[in-house]
Amino acid sequence: MVTFPVGGEPLECFYHHIYTNDTAVVRYIEDLGLGEHLEWVQPKNAHFVKRRMYPFVTPMDLLKFTAIPFTSRVRLGLAAVWLRRQKDGVKRYEGVTARSWMERAVGKKAFAAFWGPLLKGKFADQADNVSMVWLWNKIYLRFASRKGSGASESLGYLHGSFRRYYMALADRLTERGVDIRLNTNVDEVVISGGTVTGIRAGGELHEFDQVLMTTPNIITSRICPDLPADYKAILDRVRYQWATCLILALDRPLTPYYWLSIGDDLPFVACIEHTNFLPKERYGGNHIVYLSNYTAPGHPVLEMNADEVFQSYLEGIKALNPKFDPSWVKDKWFFKDPGGQPVITTYYSRSIPEMRTGIDGLYLSNTTQVYPEDRGQNYSLILGEKVAALMDEDGKKLAGARGAGI
Repeated sequence: MVTFPVGGEPLECFYHHIYTNDTAVVRYIEDLGLGEHLEWVQPKNAHFVKRRMYPFVTPMDLLKFTAIPFTSRVRLGLAAVWLRRQKDGVKRYEGVTARSWMERAVGKKAFAAFWGPLLKGKFADQADNVSMVWLWNKIYLRFASRKGSGASESLGYLHGSFRRYYMALADRLTERGVDIRLNTNVDEVVISGGTVTGIRAGGELHEFDQVLMTTPNIITSRICPDLPADYKAILDRVRYQWATCLILALDRPLTPYYWLSIGDDLPFVACIEHTNFLPKERYGGNHIVYLSNYTAPGHPVLEMNADEVFQSYLEGIKALNPKFDPSWVKDKWFFKDPGGQPVITTYYSRSIPEMRTGIDGLYLSNTTQVYPEDRGQNYSLILGEKVAALMDEDGKKLAGARGAGI
């Protein structure tokens, strides 16, 4: 959710919007008195395959998806309708891969043109191992966010970026005495005799009765090497894909769409044109484009700067708009996150760590515990509330035991 200024307006380093059923985010925004700044927009979305953009907003758009035969279009639609009605997807699909189920349901042609490229773009060499639970819940929640069976999708955005409500929350906490320390590296979570005693940060030891880690597993294991072996083994099961975004500020639009998913073999998996969702005037007249990708650790793009990534993406950008010229680019930025996307494999529930780590007073809450939903700010807030209640409960028991002299 980190932002940086573009034309005087904060912009997220990684694109964000919310759905109508992201009720936790909406509740926080309203509780902080920012409800009037929450905007709902019906975006124009499309799918790019076989060097053509196909609008994908209404059921009628699916019937016009001529990249695949008519019978395949029908099967693609029926599969989506079937999945949106399944409320027990974890029990039904946890042992099934998305590829095997979808190929049977929609046929190989439809899978190769639509779901196959999206899975590969998101999970790379792990695409064939992704659980059907992940894909089922994506479809289930997306349809659930619409008001009717044929309704268009509405997406929400907070005027001034989502940073606005995080800063309002931080201000409220600071007023209540919370000490928020930014730009302070946590070197180690300190444990003694099976109990957390504090953290070492910025070269200084801070004593605490309880510590909550919200770090990805790969960082959690590094800053807390004394975790129980069985707990660490669970953390090590989950593989992450890096999330990357090349952001371009252009002097004109690149496409007519907000969200353009990519079905062809391009070096990015989605083109999100933020200013086809919100007015360009907010960003100093710049047209803002996110080129999103997910990569395995060690991918060459992770060592590149924004200029180098742009050059490697250039032919892909021209595939979307043959008229594109580098002179359109006014500025560019490149961001990456090593914990961007946990790989949701079959029987993933066996790889979800408990919030209680096995060390007294030490807790974990991160995106690997968001299941069956996909990671995102709404479900991170829900996790935060859950672990806070758990810590409060344990804290009261500890205080009671101390009061009783135990």
